[in-house]
Amino acid sequence: MVPISLYNISSLYKLGLNENALKGILPSDLGFTLPNLQALYASHNKFSGPLPPSIVNASNLIIFDIQHNSITGPIPNNLGSLPNLEWLGLGSNLLGLNDWNFFNSLVNCTRLKTLSLDTNGLTGELPSSIANLSATMENLYMYSNHIRGSIPHGIGKLVNLINLNLGDNFLTGSIPQSIGRLSKLGVLVLSENNIVRAIPTSISNMTRLSYLYIQDNLLQGSIPTPLFNITLEELYLSNNHFRGAIPDEIVFMSNCIVLNLSRNLFSGPLPSNIGSLKQLVTLDLSDNKLSGEVPATLDGCLMLEELYMAGNLFQGRIPSSLKALKNLALVDLSNNNISGSIPSFFEGFRYIIFLDLSHNKLEGEVPEKGIFSNASVFSVDGNLELCGGIQALHLPSCPRKVSRNKKRSLALRVLLIGILIPLGVLFACLALISYRRRNSNKLNDPIRILEDDRYPRLSYQDLLLATNEFSPDNLIGEGKYGSVYKGNLESVEHMVAVKVLNVEVHGANKTFLAECEALRNIRHRNLVKIITICSSTDFKGNDFKALVFEFMANGSLDSWLHPSPPDQQNERNLTLLQRLNIAIDIALGVDYLHHHSHESIIHSDLKPSNILLDEGFVAHIGDFGLARFSFATTTNVSQAQMSSTGVRGTIGYVPPGEI
Repeated sequence: MVPISLYNISSLYKLGLNENALKGILPSDLGFTLPNLQALYASHNKFSGPLPPSIVNASNLIIFDIQHNSITGPIPNNLGSLPNLEWLGLGSNLLGLNDWNFFNSLVNCTRLKTLSLDTNGLTGELPSSIANLSATMENLYMYSNHIRGSIPHGIGKLVNLINLNLGDNFLTGSIPQSIGRLSKLGVLVLSENNIVRAIPTSISNMTRLSYLYIQDNLLQGSIPTPLFNITLEELYLSNNHFRGAIPDEIVFMSNCIVLNLSRNLFSGPLPSNIGSLKQLVTLDLSDNKLSGEVPATLDGCLMLEELYMAGNLFQGRIPSSLKALKNLALVDLSNNNISGSIPSFFEGFRYIIFLDLSHNKLEGEVPEKGIFSNASVFSVDGNLELCGGIQALHLPSCPRKVSRNKKRSLALRVLLIGILIPLGVLFACLALISYRRRNSNKLNDPIRILEDDRYPRLSYQDLLLATNEFSPDNLIGEGKYGSVYKGNLESVEHMVAVKVLNVEVHGANKTFLAECEALRNIRHRNLVKIITICSSTDFKGNDFKALVFEFMANGSLDSWLHPSPPDQQNERNLTLLQRLNIAIDIALGVDYLHHHSHESIIHSDLKPSNILLDEGFVAHIGDFGLARFSFATTTNVSQAQMSSTGVRGTIGYVPPGEI
């Protein structure tokens, strides 16, 4: 809480409280107790309660920034009585309103430069009075609301605008031609609306525009070629109805870093001069109707890290010139008609996170080195003529090429026959002797139950010592079928998690076997790694079953999304980037289980408490006790055996995990 006495220092003219964890409400008489206030910085806190209407009495106010709080409305209708106001930051609060009268008042703030109203649940139609705001306006943020209507033609009057963001609303109509008058605009965001028709040609007058985001609308027509005369750094046109060929003038976008034209109706070949975009880092052309060959000139995009060309009609071979793109991290050429062999140069790409060549017409042998040694970082599914590769791909072996000399001389044949017949008899004798020796020793050979170098053999006593006799201090989780303890094993360098099954609970043994069956043949970065199992008896002769996993230092995702009271005091929070990465990790893990493991595995109990986070907040899917297998072809009998006779997974409400 802010001490109330702070608001009574009448001589105060600047107050900075931003980026803390301050709570409470702003006093309703704030404008009276701080009459000399010129700047109030209170953003990124936990303030709540109504916006003080008395703020209009602080007539010297220049900056008023309360963004990222929980302040409620209404917004005062007489803000125009603040003649010196330059910065009004109300974004990311709870100011939802039913009328826009306050907006008409803002017209009188003739020095206003920045207005932030984003993420407030604002409703109603975008007022035409937006065009009457001060010509000094530089930054206007109204994104992530519920605003309807169309962009007024008068928007062109705000000639000093640098940033205009109206994205993520319900705007309709078209982009007015007058927008071309905003010659100083650097960032234009109109994405995630219902805007129709074509891009106005006047947009080419916005010569300072660096970032254009108009994806996820209903725009149509072709790309106006004058657009490429702008020195754009990022251009997002994805998920619209644009059609026609991608013009050759794209070469003029020499400063472009991100070019996203995905999910449209573009057709024809990709311009051969695409390689002139030397600064390009991300190129997304997926889900169009592009055809022809993958341009060999792409090797000119030396900065390229992400290349998405999936879902088109590309054909021909993967050009060998792509080996120059050493920075590639994500490559998706799936769902095309690409033929030929898989280039071996991909083996040397050190930064590849995922390479998707699935569902094409590739043929020949799959490489085995580099990225092709790890099935979790590439996909070649749906290429029916491929062979070889690592065992995890389960592809047929490649036929061996046998070279024969059809012009052997008669003398050579006689010589070979004379040598090979005696050698054959000798080898047959040696083979018979070897066979008898093997049979005589066969009964003495030990049966290999576990490979010691892969799964260490552990006894009940080993796990008892590792967990300090299953001490409650080492207990990190409990479930229906058992408890999980952390521990230290002498044979394992890092900490482990020991899942001890309560064998007396009905279904525990079945769960144990299901989890063993699911984990024995799967390996993936986003699945919890099993170290070994223990099926033995305790010191009292009772059955003892346990699974030993890698220890996850940051616990479950559920403990971060829904912390217990002790954790709430520590204020543990996941950043937006961490949440996004966790969502991607889970998706990759599930995709591996469904499509890339030895047999398709259905987890059946995916929820935040079964998602575990390691030291680097990489997500790992755990608890396969309810997992079941799905085969590509099954008989009616096996299908009946695989079906569930009851509810699988968690019964009752499961938090969706708001990632």
